[in-house]
Amino acid sequence: MKFGYFDDSRKEYVINTPKTPYPWINYLGNQGFFSLISNTAGGYSFYMDARLRRITRYRYNNVPLDMGGRYFYINDNGTVWNPGWSPVKTELDEYECRHGMGYTIIKGKKNGLKAEVTFFVPQNYDGEVQQVVLTNEGSEAKNFAIFSMAEWCLWDAQDDCTNFQRNFSTGRVEIEDSTIYHVTEYRDRRNHYAFYTVNDTIDGYDTDRDAFLGSIYNGWDNPETVKAGKASNSFADGWSPIASHYKKITLAPGESKTLIYILGYAENPQDKKFASEKPANLLTREAWVLNKEKAYAMIDKYNTPEKVAAGLEELRTTWEKLLSIYKVDTPDDKVNRMVNIWNQYQCMVTFNLSRSASYFESGIGRGMGFRDSNQDILGFVHQIPERARERLIDIASTQLSDGGCYHQYQPLTKKGNADIGGDFSDDPLWMILSVASYIKETGDWGILDANVPFDDDPEGKHTMLEHLNVSFYHIVNNLGPHGLPLAMRADWNDCINLSCFSDTPGESFQTYTNPKFKAEGGYSKIAESVFVAALFTYTGPAYVGILEHLGKADEAAKAQAEIDKMKKNTMESAFDGEWFLRAYDANGEKMGSHECEEGKIFIEPQGFAVMSEIGKDVGADIKTLDSIDKYLNCEYGLVLNNPAFTKYYIQYGEISTYPGGYKENAGIFTHNNAWIICAEAYVGRGEKAFEYYSKIAPAFTEETSDIHKTEPYVYGQMIGGKDAKNFGQGKNSWLTGTAAWNMVAISQYILGVKPEFDGLRVDPSIPSAWDGFKVVRQFRGDTYEIEVKNPDHICKGVKKLVVDGNEVAGCIVPVAGDGKTHKVEVVLG
Repeated sequence: MKFGYFDDSRKEYVINTPKTPYPWINYLGNQGFFSLISNTAGGYSFYMDARLRRITRYRYNNVPLDMGGRYFYINDNGTVWNPGWSPVKTELDEYECRHGMGYTIIKGKKNGLKAEVTFFVPQNYDGEVQQVVLTNEGSEAKNFAIFSMAEWCLWDAQDDCTNFQRNFSTGRVEIEDSTIYHVTEYRDRRNHYAFYTVNDTIDGYDTDRDAFLGSIYNGWDNPETVKAGKASNSFADGWSPIASHYKKITLAPGESKTLIYILGYAENPQDKKFASEKPANLLTREAWVLNKEKAYAMIDKYNTPEKVAAGLEELRTTWEKLLSIYKVDTPDDKVNRMVNIWNQYQCMVTFNLSRSASYFESGIGRGMGFRDSNQDILGFVHQIPERARERLIDIASTQLSDGGCYHQYQPLTKKGNADIGGDFSDDPLWMILSVASYIKETGDWGILDANVPFDDDPEGKHTMLEHLNVSFYHIVNNLGPHGLPLAMRADWNDCINLSCFSDTPGESFQTYTNPKFKAEGGYSKIAESVFVAALFTYTGPAYVGILEHLGKADEAAKAQAEIDKMKKNTMESAFDGEWFLRAYDANGEKMGSHECEEGKIFIEPQGFAVMSEIGKDVGADIKTLDSIDKYLNCEYGLVLNNPAFTKYYIQYGEISTYPGGYKENAGIFTHNNAWIICAEAYVGRGEKAFEYYSKIAPAFTEETSDIHKTEPYVYGQMIGGKDAKNFGQGKNSWLTGTAAWNMVAISQYILGVKPEFDGLRVDPSIPSAWDGFKVVRQFRGDTYEIEVKNPDHICKGVKKLVVDGNEVAGCIVPVAGDGKTHKVEVVLG
């Protein structure tokens, strides 16, 4: 069942009912100011950091869902309704939501009155613009009232939702003309404020939540002020501040009126926090007055429909440019839709926010992930390489000098999040992969010489190359009895915690130090990760390639020897006959073996082991992939492990705490599905790679939206597996490494257009039924128009490569470096 449709020409997903199975959201903002907005106008806004600079309040896990946001209420002669249906939920005569690239348009119509609201965050602007167009489509004049509403969060979202004994006494506002300013704690310790304004005179306002709702027993669906048709002109004094504008409007038949609301954020230097005079038209309870010069400038920038139109056009132009860097034309419209629009769009969102702020992540408990952000770079580096470079330096700066690192950091402070801790054994390897991907994309070898401090030596002079070196040898220097990497606290799968042994409710599996291992540094020196071993052999060659390019032959040979040794150890101690083990636990017992009662096979190590060609000479690669197909494949994708755990295995940590089929316990974890897609394409089985791709790519799941529940235009983290009661149900949408890795899987492995240190590799692995496809790819200042022909209808194998009329040996297109457009013809055979 569908709840909307793709409008590819406008790059929008159109939702034609407000009653989607779950709130279907969009992200506004691409730089410093961000908003989440649902198809019913729920959501919240923040500046830079969803915890430390939250602007509007949102209540997670509420019943009903998605209460709070930015609402417009219309009272049309006693009929109260919202353009987005919620929260009043008056049935509308017409409804439509269009989620586009950085903007959302919500249209509602009731009793001949239409309201169209456009929400967007302009480029280089710290605010959300909301343009409301009201049109009388009836035959008689309309007299009605419109009320805006935004509820202020008291900045620190963690404190805001816990410290009520203080927060119910701190709220402060100022009101000047049609602008309501949120100034809680500004007089004291803060240099930032927020504001909500409208570009017209108003007939009243409310800034106190209780006054707006009329009773502590009323909710957002039943505000007394709106029902009464008149604001109470309340002034927040402590308690819970909001911002609501009240406007009376009269429209003749066919007449329209446009109102422009702006929700903004601004900072002042410490010595310019306060104004010198108090304007006569200002309402405040304080002698001090906020310096509003930045707000005035922001308001002036978008206070007319013409200025709003210009801002929208600039945003559209920005996205057209970003999405023009990699474009495809394949025989499958759903592939085109994902690659050309939605997958790249989602990659940008994950770059901006890592895993911090969604409808499943509150922005309170998590910052920017070390592992997460490094992987995210793989999917978007071609779009904004200069920001990728900046991000890489930020991430590396949270690394420790021994190669370990904080698992997360806060985007506002760029400091490691000590509450989450470190010693996640896979983290350092992703940095090697992301830096190598950046260099392959840009040819910018200078990043290796950039001065990048270590977290434990912030004043030291260190280079990015040093960071790669300690990342590589952090693995080499932490091996277990089988010569495999120590699992430490977790190893990508945060729910496999081989050092936790927790039987106490509420104990963190990722940060808890079991007394048994306290003397050993907090984690077992026996438990080993086969996944990290496979990842090491997959990422290590990139480090070797960097060293070879720099002329460091001896160091390259030394590193390669470690990779070869790891391959040998993995094959000898971790190949289970038909697939690779998952780990050795702290007792030295196998995990993910045919010898195990449950959890006999895991997905994670298999793809990287295959692409590293571990045991290829004895057929380990094909045996492994066949086992995945046999045991892990199901209708909606590949489950993470099989059989699902039905008992609690204390030695494994969090993984077996989930019911079978959910999350890491045999759920379909779409992130690691991509590694198998890549592996199948790598060995030349393009049809199997495409089968797996099409099972999880959102555009292919649209028809089952009633089962899937989450948005049909973006990836989620997981889907209920074959053991789950809710088989096929999606969860944790938007902020997932699935976005970047599936962009890599389809663009670099299936379509096979992959940047390398010395050029652009074109080596597809596609369904044999395809006649071919086309790709336009900007690369290091040049544009390559690539046409792949498949006359013999095979999956993989380049028979001929022609660049600008000249045949080139192999399958790598050399870098031209002349800023021109080049024709590339590839014939498979």
